Amino acid sequence: MGKINWGRVFLGGLLAGVVLNLFEFVLHSFVLQEDWQAAFAALGKPEPGSGAIVIFVVTLFAVGILAIWLYAGLRPRYGPGPGTAICVGFLVWALAYLMPTLGNIALGIFPTGLMLIPTAVGLVEVPLATLAGAWTYKED
Repeated sequence: MGKINWGRVFLGGLLAGVVLNLFEFVLHSFVLQEDWQAAFAALGKPEPGSGAIVIFVVTLFAVGILAIWLYAGLRPRYGPGPGTAICVGFLVWALAYLMPTLGNIALGIFPTGLMLIPTAVGLVEVPLATLAGAWTYKED
């Protein structure tokens, strides 16, 4: 069993983070922009500013790095390749997207549909991002 190649974890994680950020940028800046404006207006709150956006971007890079670290850790047991990468992507999606969304839905602050759409997109986005990042991972 080889040691984790941390340089490749970060390289693959950054690639995964780029994929995640691209999906999220298009989804929230174009597809759901008016829905978010309406939701914040209904709450009487301003829309998130640049500080919040920086936090979201950095967090998605961290999610990408975490996904590739998990892939690196699981590949000796499940084998290298797309099957393991996609399974890791689904696991990361469940932990980073589904579970927080269920908590947010329970709080009832934002409309349920506005919470479910990004979660559904994430079901495609996170496995694809993990697959892209895993493609760069080598232990040698």
